[in-house]
Amino acid sequence: MKDESRNLLYKSATVYKLIMRLLYGRHYGRRCARIAELIPANSTVLDLCCGPAVLYHQHLRHKSVHYTGIDVSSQFVDALIKQGIPAILCDLRSNTALPHADYVVMQASLYHFLPNASHILDRMLDAARKQVIVAEPIRNLATSQIPIISTIAGRLSGPVVEASAQRFTEEGLDRFFRSYSTKVIQSFTIAGGREKVYVLDKSAA
Repeated sequence: MKDESRNLLYKSATVYKLIMRLLYGRHYGRRCARIAELIPANSTVLDLCCGPAVLYHQHLRHKSVHYTGIDVSSQFVDALIKQGIPAILCDLRSNTALPHADYVVMQASLYHFLPNASHILDRMLDAARKQVIVAEPIRNLATSQIPIISTIAGRLSGPVVEASAQRFTEEGLDRFFRSYSTKVIQSFTIAGGREKVYVLDKSAA
């Protein structure tokens, strides 16, 4: 599979972490920690659009989870495999079946799949044995009314592959998840209100 990465954010783990710290500031560390709190020890975890697997390295490793990362960037996937971390190179826009796991997670990446985000969420639900956890930006510097800020942030955090430039607002994200209301068991904001988390239970009606 050809690596289609076009964005500076996805070129290396070091660059990724530096840019994410710039974008999230003092909330950077806590945003992943809050997601990790939702995942019990010894669970199986599938992390979609995992990047350099910050969630695992900093917050899940000590919980003895059985982790697998999936990303479209060969740089990230190759690096994780060299570290002995299971990782799969995959473009999630394809219909490739996802491995099953207790918890299927996606952070700050659902907007990459607009306007067909429901397709990826349905596949996440199919793969999850217990829960799906989605954390998505609802306030983004890329949507700033100040042109120079929105341009720089958009270049830093834009899609890894060619995709829609759409972003979710909180209202739009809430509206999207109404179609899954029977499975949503909680929702809350993190990262100083910059992201909103939705937790969906596989066993819900």
